[in-house]
Amino acid sequence: MDRREFLLGAAATGVALASSRGFAFARHYQDDVLLDDLSQRCFRFFWDASDPETGICRDLLHGNPDDNAKKGDEPRGSTGVTGFCLTAMCIGAEHKWITREQAKDRVRRALRSYTNGRVECVHGWFYHFIDVHTGQRWKNVEVSTSDSIWLLAGALTCRAYFHEDSEIGDLATLLYSRYDFPWMTNGNGMLLSHGWRPEGFIQFRYDKYCQLAAMYLLGIGSPGHALPQDSWYAWERDPNSYDQYRYIGNSLLWTYQYPFAWFDFRNRKESRGTHVDWFENCQTATRAHRAWCYQELSKTFPDYTKDIWGITSSSSPNGYRAWGGPPKHSTIDGSVVPCAAGGSLMLTPDICIPALHAMKDQFGGKVWGKYGFVDAFNPLNGWFSTDTLGLDVGMTLLSIENLRHGSLWRWFMENPEPRKAMHLAGIEKAQ
Repeated sequence: MDRREFLLGAAATGVALASSRGFAFARHYQDDVLLDDLSQRCFRFFWDASDPETGICRDLLHGNPDDNAKKGDEPRGSTGVTGFCLTAMCIGAEHKWITREQAKDRVRRALRSYTNGRVECVHGWFYHFIDVHTGQRWKNVEVSTSDSIWLLAGALTCRAYFHEDSEIGDLATLLYSRYDFPWMTNGNGMLLSHGWRPEGFIQFRYDKYCQLAAMYLLGIGSPGHALPQDSWYAWERDPNSYDQYRYIGNSLLWTYQYPFAWFDFRNRKESRGTHVDWFENCQTATRAHRAWCYQELSKTFPDYTKDIWGITSSSSPNGYRAWGGPPKHSTIDGSVVPCAAGGSLMLTPDICIPALHAMKDQFGGKVWGKYGFVDAFNPLNGWFSTDTLGLDVGMTLLSIENLRHGSLWRWFMENPEPRKAMHLAGIEKAQ
């Protein structure tokens, strides 16, 4: 059967085609049932977890997802999760899970909180965690570069999607104009610091591949305090490999997901240096991670298989863990993190959709509940997380939306600043 016959046959039998660069994946009816259900459950988290007065979203919800999740004793909000929440409001309105006016109201409240002084601002940047009710700094946390960027990405998505609402547009524009990117380089001029505390800047810089793509591009495109366009090429492109896979980045899987949920890197390459295709790089990193799980880690943890795989930052029996590979992090204990596959759906649906089916089919209600998949679980010792983390359900929601509709890429790239930044950085459409 040639490709044309396959496509015609798929159309006749109700098979949807999910297109990622380089291949077409046949998405069947049962896949859409799963993705529909999972999307709505992920969205429900953001509706439940965001404060109806301030719009600020909680970092996580405690409790068994099958029950009415408790808010927890502490009203800890997250600037980064609020960025995902803003984006989720666009998705919820688009699919009519809530009304457009409900979504706009929640968005307006969040943007007001971050622009009217309720949430403390330091040269345009925001604290990692804040009180969801008051907006005040949470304990002694840092002003976080990366979390502030996810907030900005969400705000720009809302500016484009709710284009008819002048207040949302004006507030998102004001928010962006205040980000002082050169200040966050702490005198370097090119490379951003990880953040700032009243005692001074964090000494670590975003100087090698990680989640930095969105930071530098939004900095280059800034309407107020921009980074030099050469800052895109100032950080290291450290090589990594596993089996037959060669790619850039010795980092956790989520770093190949977050920036690429908003910025549309499909069919683009750098015009300078080694002409990296970053979308293809993320696909390769995901395939390498899966192969590493079932080929290498399975020697120690036999529950990893071709369909049960995935480790990225998550909760664990011993608290939050930033783990993954390759190379292997020493704390890996056999846990599986569903959002590793969930967040890569837009990149490699052919391996990620079967993984989500397998987890749900094999473990049922132990891993599936009110907000979709649990944050993590360990088949080896029978541990199942009872926390739902906003970043993890958020990345899954965004990835599903891009896989099925390409919506976030389309909405976000309607903004002139991301397009300008990619052009200045020499990230051009492949010929």
